[in-house]
Amino acid sequence: MEKIASFQVDHTRLLPGMYLSRRDGDVTTFDLRFKRPNTGDLLTNAEMHSVEHIIATLLRSSAAKDAVIYFGPMGCQTGFYFLFDSRKLTDGQAVELVKEAFAAGAAWDGPMPGKSAAECGNYVNLDAALARAQCAYYSGVIRDWTADDLRY
Repeated sequence: MEKIASFQVDHTRLLPGMYLSRRDGDVTTFDLRFKRPNTGDLLTNAEMHSVEHIIATLLRSSAAKDAVIYFGPMGCQTGFYFLFDSRKLTDGQAVELVKEAFAAGAAWDGPMPGKSAAECGNYVNLDAALARAQCAYYSGVIRDWTADDLRY
């Protein structure tokens, strides 16, 4: 079996940040690492779920919404994947979009998007304060990030 690219990254050395994970034709995947793997310091389910709801809403409501393919959590609970159409956004534009979304998430003062039984299968663990705190943390991590910083 072929070893997938993300398993070839030394996770014991990977620091929080934003990385170019892969390109599949016109689809580019960014690896948004919040926590250092293998430290036991993982995002809680409520933190991951809450950030997912706010950031996915912000990305899909942005001027670049037609380029957004997916934003969602990693199973290892260390961050998120952001997939976008590289015909519609350059890596640099995508970096700026992510920075804008997390800065807006840090300042979020509205109701939690999708926090009802009709909108989400696990709406009870959504918490806007948890999302704001994690968005503020990550916004600080990537504040000065550029497309040149995307490599593992």
